[in-house]
Amino acid sequence: MPAPAPAPRTILLTGAAGKVGTLMRELLPAYGYELRLLDARPVPDAPDAITADLADRAALREAVRGVDAVVHLAGISGESSFDRILRANIEGTYNLYDAAREEGVRRIVFASSNHAVGFTPLPDTDGLIPVGVPHRPDTFYGLSKCFGEDLAQLYWDRLGLETVSVRIGSCYPEPTTVRMLSIWLSPADCARLLHAALSAENVGHTVCYGSSANTRLQWDLSTARALGYEPQDDAEPYAEKLIAEQGELDPANPEHTVLGGHFATRPADWPN
Repeated sequence: MPAPAPAPRTILLTGAAGKVGTLMRELLPAYGYELRLLDARPVPDAPDAITADLADRAALREAVRGVDAVVHLAGISGESSFDRILRANIEGTYNLYDAAREEGVRRIVFASSNHAVGFTPLPDTDGLIPVGVPHRPDTFYGLSKCFGEDLAQLYWDRLGLETVSVRIGSCYPEPTTVRMLSIWLSPADCARLLHAALSAENVGHTVCYGSSANTRLQWDLSTARALGYEPQDDAEPYAEKLIAEQGELDPANPEHTVLGGHFATRPADWPN
């Protein structure tokens, strides 16, 4: 009689009703994960999903109880007022981490962002932006991702709670702008990267960039590859059409000279 297959690892996926969360709840189960879903909004076609805000610490503690790891995608995914970013992305991330601490969860995969280093100049040669560049947030949103990375470092150094902070580029079914040709993360590669971040050993607090193996890549994927990530996709097949519609990036345009793009020059909701 064959030995039974190992039980799926249980993962809490926060932000499960969001854009990336919707893609990942479809793709991650193929890697053997049993997903527990959480979002502030009802998750379509998921009657067992937990509907709770990140401010609800009791609900978060219940949500993380018994899971093997957390993929934390919840929060505001673009620029907003500081008060809204504070509540959702800063206080909410702290609440999630502290619930994980209280329940003994040993690993979190944190959805950071390229906007944590958005004012970093783009390389003007074939060089790549290293992971170790200083935080240079381009918005309150980017600032909240700096906080999340630093919180993850604190919880690793003080408490031994491991995190992989993934500075996600643009996760869409296909790139929609010329800028995305360098930072596009296909949904399939996103699932590959999250699986690597969940399954690699001894990650401590690892920061990595999250994109596909794009021909126009401008940042260093070495820490992601060290986790076992092997990207399979490339934005280049979309380049001809996008460049014909939008033109090449213009080095005289300030938003084309920094990693954060228009977030660094004309972010939505930024105070005058």
